[in-house]
Amino acid sequence: QVQLVESGGGSVQAGGSLRLSCAASGPMYLRDRMGWFRQPPGKEREGVAVIYGVDGSTVYADSVKGRFVISQDNTKTTVTLQLSSLKPEDTAMYYCAAGSDFSLDSLVAAAYDYWGQGTQVTVSS
Repeated sequence: QVQLVESGGGSVQAGGSLRLSCAASGPMYLRDRMGWFRQPPGKEREGVAVIYGVDGSTVYADSVKGRFVISQDNTKTTVTLQLSSLKPEDTAMYYCAAGSDFSLDSLVAAAYDYWGQGTQVTVSS
């Protein structure tokens, strides 16, 4: 069983930065692909960034390219999402996810089996 615990959310003004962390535990083969998703109020959950454990390759949603950076430590127990140049539209609950089904697109929530409890990010204008 995989467990994911997010931390690091908060409130910032537009243009500011935040760093989100996800502490992961459990069999590594069940978390070959780790992702960050977000769900704004009243909207569907959307993929933000993904990192592959095997080679560290990354995928980003167009809306965050150049502003967000996903990384993983060498022990593969912590996945970090650095958020920069934040905009009010980035306001959402951010979730860490883990999965190993590569048959689905990496930014699709259905591709992930394990989820954290979420951490709130609020960006004011």
